[in-house]
Amino acid sequence: MNRATPTALAIALIFTGTGGAQAGSVNGQAALALAGVVAPASHLLSMSEKEAVAMLFAMNSTIPYKKKVVVTADKIVCRVSNVDITARSCDLTFGKKVKTINGRAANELFATEALAGVAPDGAAGSIVESLSKLSCTLDPQVIKDKAGGGAECSFEAAN
Repeated sequence: MNRATPTALAIALIFTGTGGAQAGSVNGQAALALAGVVAPASHLLSMSEKEAVAMLFAMNSTIPYKKKVVVTADKIVCRVSNVDITARSCDLTFGKKVKTINGRAANELFATEALAGVAPDGAAGSIVESLSKLSCTLDPQVIKDKAGGGAECSFEAAN
């Protein structure tokens, strides 16, 4: 075995290991799902924007709302426990306001974060998924074409 290989691997792990926040993005169905589970908690969206997102997420691609909808959150932290298996909650931060959701809604958000590629972290009986700087753009005019486009999200993995 070549001794350079373990050394090169160790150096690579050092540089890829625990750097800062990782940027992520999703498109299509995962982006629509992420926007769909975050939108109901947001006080930044109008009622008509929330209804538009809900209709799109409920398989209705032909909606009366024609403008783009941007769903944002400054930070989302979801926690589930593998000890107290009933415990599940998410804190969603929009500006200075924090909205806490529990139970089924938190489970849906936790699962959708995983679908979007947010990596879990865990310690002492809990599993945590967190992201920051979420920005999802939904374009109903593109979504109605049913060609897989019209939904895009970007975010950073929060520490």
